[in-house]
Amino acid sequence: MMRDPHSQEEIAPMIRRVSIYALVAAFACATTPGLACTNIALKAKDGATIRARTMEFANLLHSSVSVVPKGAAMHGTLPDGGKGIAYTTKYNMLGANALGQDIILDGMNDQGLSIGLLYFPGFAEYAKATPENANRAMAPHEFGNWVLGSFANVDEVKAGLGQVAVVPTPAPVLNQVQPLHYIVSDKSGKSIVIEPIGGTLQVTDAPLGVMTNAPTYDWHTTNLRNYVNLSVTGVPPVDLGGTTFGQLGNGAGMHGLPGDFTPPSRFVRAVAFSQAEYPSDTAEEAVWSGFHIMNQFDIPLGSVREESGGKPLAELTQWTTVSDMKNMRFYFKTYGSQSIHMIDLAKAFAAAKGEIRQIEMGSEPAIADDSTTFMSQTEAAQ
Repeated sequence: MMRDPHSQEEIAPMIRRVSIYALVAAFACATTPGLACTNIALKAKDGATIRARTMEFANLLHSSVSVVPKGAAMHGTLPDGGKGIAYTTKYNMLGANALGQDIILDGMNDQGLSIGLLYFPGFAEYAKATPENANRAMAPHEFGNWVLGSFANVDEVKAGLGQVAVVPTPAPVLNQVQPLHYIVSDKSGKSIVIEPIGGTLQVTDAPLGVMTNAPTYDWHTTNLRNYVNLSVTGVPPVDLGGTTFGQLGNGAGMHGLPGDFTPPSRFVRAVAFSQAEYPSDTAEEAVWSGFHIMNQFDIPLGSVREESGGKPLAELTQWTTVSDMKNMRFYFKTYGSQSIHMIDLAKAFAAAKGEIRQIEMGSEPAIADDSTTFMSQTEAAQ
């Protein structure tokens, strides 16, 4: 397969750190940036629930982890730039943001409630902003902050959705309304999907804890019926006309599992891998399982492309996160490094001293540790 001779020149700058001003210019040129996020949830034998997801975007998001203390005064934003709903956070919360904004795209609070914002292009239909709903309105990208700052569990989120209206307010810097839907999980293992359909927030229980992108969640669960034949167990040999035919190698039970990066295919794979996972004994083991599963959805730079303004635009997995809702730990790794970083919520909030702070996600170590010295040390010991 031949490479696009211009793709490397156009794409390579995306993996370098750039200023916020360069990011604004990059987004201004990208009218339809792709986004192919995948979400799963796992439960360990010790009762812990973890939620893992990838973040894919075709332009560098320059993400940090926002640490937002309880008692922070926050408000929603109206399409005309005015203020919508006003509220004060009841809980400490943190999570990955974008473009230097304290807007959590994926994170958790100190009650063990976790949320992920995922792209929902072509299907998101927000409420119209009116004088009647202005005092309870917020932008799509602000929904995560409101959920984490206001609720302790999934049942409370369900009960509280009538308090807000999500209206089509453009995101800062991007200056575009982001088509989003949401998955919310709590430490009990409950998950729900919230989707803006026909101007209202539709809630669906999501016991599998899986979510990708368009179309709607109910479509994805119906589509799973096409794959009920999949099995983690190998296929036994069959006799055809006196000749025995056996599988060529282990894994034939998963033959037919879709391997592309479209949302329907990723949804099926996410269900298959998360359901096939041996239950972990502890939360920490579930975290590692979560990262291993999410590796199946990692998009190498250049594998998914589209044209924008006559130039190639390549999607990539910018970061992967795992929320341990039992031990209150937030893990992440980025495209630039496979090293896993952990943030302890209690320590982070103590260090923040009641202020909104940010923890850098992009300060990457070397791509690989040089272990050559261990050989010489071992030889010296002998």
